[in-house]
Amino acid sequence: MSEKKPTIYGYCRISRKVQNIERQIRNIKEVAPNAVIVQEAYSGRTLDRPQWKKLLDKVKPGDTIIFDSVSRMSRNAEEGIQIYMDLFDKGVNLVFLKERYIDTATYRQALNSNIASVGEALADIYITATNDALKLLAKRQIEQAFEQAQKEVDDLRQRTSEGLKSAALKGKRIGTERGRKLNVKKAQLAKIAIQKYSKDFDGSLNDVECIKIIGVARNTYYKYKREIIVERSTSL
Repeated sequence: MSEKKPTIYGYCRISRKVQNIERQIRNIKEVAPNAVIVQEAYSGRTLDRPQWKKLLDKVKPGDTIIFDSVSRMSRNAEEGIQIYMDLFDKGVNLVFLKERYIDTATYRQALNSNIASVGEALADIYITATNDALKLLAKRQIEQAFEQAQKEVDDLRQRTSEGLKSAALKGKRIGTERGRKLNVKKAQLAKIAIQKYSKDFDGSLNDVECIKIIGVARNTYYKYKREIIVERSTSL
């Protein structure tokens, strides 16, 4: 009986069922049309995710797991590194579409590139030393990936907050017609921020955190969220 061929999986995760998971699926299918999609609505803050556990139980050496981003595997760098290393040691290939520099292929290629040149007598020593060094590099780069993702959130948070405050101040000083235009602009900025930050869309923050960061009234925030859901559903 022939050995079973390696399988390519695409793992997609959203935090709540009201979120749109189609973007993640589309991104994965673009690079791997035949990927077996595993999806679930479960917080990345815990590893107690039913579908993720099932995937870990059945994945085998040579298989590949594709993530839209490293945050889909875990939102915590420490846990993410542990998962990464466990799967790396198991021989599973990991691909991160938004952070390709931490794909396991990067480190496997470096590990295998010079093995032939050292000869059989030194191969075991070389492999052990190189593997340890590459794991340290991988750990640091995974940490940097999480740090960069957080920096982007923080930068956008500051720009959005400053833009909304500026628009609000100008809206009080000018005429009614110009004020309406600024209100439209303010709504657009707020919606962009909601989609970036909210765990119901592409972010990781809850509603209370989003309202505080964006600086809109609670009723307005939920009104914008409803409008975003409608806009997204009609654009699919």
